[in-house]
Amino acid sequence: MTSLTAVDKNRVIEMAWEDRTSFDAIKLQFGLNEQQVIELMRKEMTVSSFKMWRKRVHGRVTKHLKLQETKLVRFKSSLQRQITLNKISKRK
Repeated sequence: MTSLTAVDKNRVIEMAWEDRTSFDAIKLQFGLNEQQVIELMRKEMTVSSFKMWRKRVHGRVTKHLKLQETKLVRFKSSLQRQITLNKISKRK
């Protein structure tokens, strides 16, 4: 597993808890595959919290882009800043 800062670990855990954030998005930003995310969650969380998370995530379609029937379409304001690979760019 790649070495992550404490801030990066916290962000990965936040993303893993979010229902609509796929493991593919975590891999894109942090280079961790699903198994590595599971290992990180097991290491960083209490046993009961980890079990609760695994129960929620197991088989969840939104956590796997390949299982989603359609891609999620969301409204985005033209005034909203662009976010690319966790870096915020300035308005143009």
